[in-house]
This record gives sequence, C-alpha cells and structure tokens, in this order.
Amino acid sequence: MQSNTRTKASQKVTIVGALIDFLLSIIKIILGFIGQSGALIADGIHSFSDLLTDWVTWDAAKLSGDAPDADHPYGHERFETVATLGLSIFLAIVGTVIIFEGFSRFSNPNALKHENWLIAAAALSILCKEVLYWYTVKVARDIKSDLLKANAWHHRTDAFSSIVVVIGIIGAANGYFFLDSVAAMIVGILIIYIGWQLGFEATKELVDTSIDQEDIKALHLALSEIKGVNSVHTLRTRKVGHKKSADVHVQVNPFLSVSEGHIISVSVERVAKESIEDLDDVTVHIDPENDEEKEDAPYKNLPERAQALKIIRQSLNLENVNYNIEKTQLHYLEGEILVDFFLSADYLKNQEIVNIQSELSAALEKLPDFGEVKVYFS
Repeated sequence: MQSNTRTKASQKVTIVGALIDFLLSIIKIILGFIGQSGALIADGIHSFSDLLTDWVTWDAAKLSGDAPDADHPYGHERFETVATLGLSIFLAIVGTVIIFEGFSRFSNPNALKHENWLIAAAALSILCKEVLYWYTVKVARDIKSDLLKANAWHHRTDAFSSIVVVIGIIGAANGYFFLDSVAAMIVGILIIYIGWQLGFEATKELVDTSIDQEDIKALHLALSEIKGVNSVHTLRTRKVGHKKSADVHVQVNPFLSVSEGHIISVSVERVAKESIEDLDDVTVHIDPENDEEKEDAPYKNLPERAQALKIIRQSLNLENVNYNIEKTQLHYLEGEILVDFFLSADYLKNQEIVNIQSELSAALEKLPDFGEVKVYFS
C-alpha cells in the first residue's frame, strides 16, 4: 500500500475515534460526578486519555508515512514504534492513577444516585467502543499498522472496562457500595495490562528482535534454491515499523566475475521480497567462501591487491623476462592468494609455454601468502 494512502486511512479512523472518545468522556465524567460513581468517572478519564492517544496515533501516522530523507535514510517507520511505546507508558500511568483513586474511595464508599443513567452511559460506551474496535482493527490489518492495532485494543479495553463499571454500579445500587471502587481498580489494572503488552512489543522492535522463526526458515529455504547460490550462511532480520528488513550472506562460486556475483545478489533480493510479506529492505553480501565457520576471517592478514601486485612484481623481476603479463587476477581463498596470469596468445607459437608456467610458479611459491599459480593465453 502506498505511503500516502496508508497515512490517509490511518488518520481517517483516528479522527472518528477521537470524536467518539471526546463525546463519551464528557458524558461519563459529568454523569459520574452527578451520580457519585468513581468507577464511571475513572472510565470517563480512560476515554479522555484516548484523545491523547488518538493525537499520538495521528501524528505518528503522518511522520511514519514521510519518505526517507538525508537524516532518516531508512525511512520514518520507527516513529510509529516510538509512539506505541509512549502510548504504553501513558496507559500505565493512567491505570496506576485510577487504581489509587479507587483504593482511596474503597474505605469511604458513597451511595450512588441516578443509577439508571449511570448504567445507560456505561452501556453506550460498551457499544461505541466495540464498534470502534472492529472498525480500527480492520483498518490496522489492511495497512499493517501496529500502532493502529494498539489503538484498536485500547478501544477494546474501554469496552471491557465499561462492562466492569456496569457490574460495579449494579452492585453498588443493591447496597454493595464498595463494588464501585473495586470496578474502578479493575479498570485501572486492565489499562496497565494493555499498556504493558504494547510496550513489550514496541521494545522488542526497538532492540531489533528478528521476525518470526517460521518466516526465517521459509526465507532461508527459498534463497538456498536460487541457482548460483551454494549456501546461505548468515541471515539476519528485523522489523522496522510495519515493514521488515534482512541482511543475508550467500556463498557462490569463488571464480565468478563481479558482474555474475551481482546478478546473483539481484536474484537473492528479488526472491527474498517475494518470500516474505512486507520485506522492504534487503542487503546482500556475496561471499566466495564460508568465513563464518572460522574463528577469524581467513583473508584478514593477507595483503590487499595493490600491495599484493607490488610483491608479485618484485618477485618476478619482470624487467629481465621476454614476455608481457597483460592481466593479473587474484583470488583470496582458504587463507592464501591464488594468482591467474593472462598473457597474449602470441606466446603459444613458441615452445616456452611450460617454461613460462614454471618460472611464474617458482617465483611465487617462495612467498608465504601466495598459493597456486595459473597461466592463461588469450
């Protein structure tokens, strides 16, 4: 789904939720004070807190939909994750305040007034919040938004808390006045629990927890079946907002050209994105050998190309030979440098081919970092 379309869908459902939350909070708080119901007041505060979470959802949806820029080259999806974590902390604070308020009323309960109006207000909240939950969770699934899903569950907890409030009010109306305070405290506990769940999931994402193991196994299998891939020896994944990313190391034939290796990496990226839904960013590293099995990289202490060529020239003493090396190709494998020399086919006309091969091999076999030498004529 396009980023702009995703943002508009998220903001639309957020506006609807905010309007309903505002009306419900006003109704429940006013009637709660009139009817002296601490549970309904707590439920009203809960709905009023939804206005703040709706604003956070709106703003985060807008920010996360922005295109990558110089300061955020990987995009802005993590703004949604941070907002979810902030929302969870806020819910935990609201729940704690409601529990303390309910506990203070527990020792000094009040008789309720206008019980029917109180029950009607709570019942209206249950109906509205359940409808909002299903509407919001549908949009969240369509656009794959964890933040919107979190907000949907916030609506569902409002419905649950209103059910508890109804039970508390009915009990208080029948002489069990303490049930109103108990209902308020249960509402607070529900809010804290949802806040903990949301915070736990957001924290997992912020610390780069990998995607589901079943998805990783499926991805590993799909990549292993690509022609030209000998093995997949490193596969790291993580979630970034509603998207996923992967880093993969694949082993290929060490004697392929750079362009062939690149084409294989393009295939790896394509297959990875086809295998995992919402996999948006894939980094592919082409390896000539499996260096993960060794404690240290086998090529770590070998001279790089410029230095290696300098060593070769000094060892061969090319000024005193009667042939010209047109190209030198180096292969860093198994802790040593394999060397391919390319000479003109003109040298095939004389009988010095064996001598050339022997001379080049003899010159390099004395060097500690060099291995097999091959000579090609073209």
